[in-house]
Amino acid sequence: MLRFLFATAVAALSPVPAFTQSTVIADPYAASRAIIGDIGRIVTPDGVQDDFAVTLGGARQAVNVRGADRANPILIFVHGGPGAVEMPVAWSFQRPWEDFFTVVQWDQRGAGKSYPLNDPAAIAPTMTLERYRDDAIELIDVLRARYGKRKVLLLGHSWGSAVGLAVAAKRPDLLHAYIGMGQVIDFRENERVGFAWTLQQARARQDAEAIAALQVLAPYPRPEPLEIAKSDGWRKYAVRYGALAAGRDNADFYFHAPRLSPDYTPADRKAWSDGSAFSVATLWPRLDKVSFARLDRLKTPVILLLGRHDYTVPAPIADAWMKQLRAPAKTTVWFEHSAHLMMVEEPGRTLKALLDHALPTVRD
Repeated sequence: MLRFLFATAVAALSPVPAFTQSTVIADPYAASRAIIGDIGRIVTPDGVQDDFAVTLGGARQAVNVRGADRANPILIFVHGGPGAVEMPVAWSFQRPWEDFFTVVQWDQRGAGKSYPLNDPAAIAPTMTLERYRDDAIELIDVLRARYGKRKVLLLGHSWGSAVGLAVAAKRPDLLHAYIGMGQVIDFRENERVGFAWTLQQARARQDAEAIAALQVLAPYPRPEPLEIAKSDGWRKYAVRYGALAAGRDNADFYFHAPRLSPDYTPADRKAWSDGSAFSVATLWPRLDKVSFARLDRLKTPVILLLGRHDYTVPAPIADAWMKQLRAPAKTTVWFEHSAHLMMVEEPGRTLKALLDHALPTVRD
């Protein structure tokens, strides 16, 4: 994909601001960022508002922790992409979560604020699903020690749902529950179903430009390894048809949100852009054979949050997988007016799902 935030096409199809070395990094949004930051400032006596860097698997990585009461359970948001960090978007939906959870945003290796903390050439060989999984496990251990918790809630979104599901399979003992949002099950099947849906939509809408472009790609995917350019080639039309944000032909509202983030400076947004491009180019060729289709048992409760209109990461694939999964408890929550970005598209219903289904699993 273009900048593939797998499954969010958030890095993949996003109009991430273009920066060059000659760019003067000014901040026309500074006053607005300050207001938003002040509104969201944690002032409760037992609240948490921490920013720190930690070494995970030999790579320095940025972490943001926020919550109204440190006694609340920890909820880790594992962002999509690869490279599409959620930290600079979180201000738009996360504040109500913080009354009930201590919420952790983590910029993964090679992404966002973590990108300039390491030599890209040095970490590129380490960028595999298994390494991200183990980074997440190390982060959980750091957070458990820092905040005195036995277990955490782990929420994986898009590409991050592959990381999260891998953690749930390897270390269920660390989790109260695993929450998959826009859950990835099989990368190649994702491409097949998403492409077929997009071509069907193009024909139904008599979109001649899209039909011509998609027919050049067909049949897709082919037996050879997946290519970013071909993935981008169909996803831009899927976005046009509401597969990323339901009822919208783009997701500018989401991609522009970092401009107002109190946690992200213009320099950080440059790192977001550079890290997104680096992460996609490095990781995408390594994901061709990643599949959880044969994973049919987990030893932790599983909650899936699925957008009815999501064909960025086609929701029917995860729904079918969930039906055959054996787990101590499992719940699928459908968001009827969302595609891939339900935390912003239907923020109230997202919080309600977390309170109704994730919070009751907490047993410290």
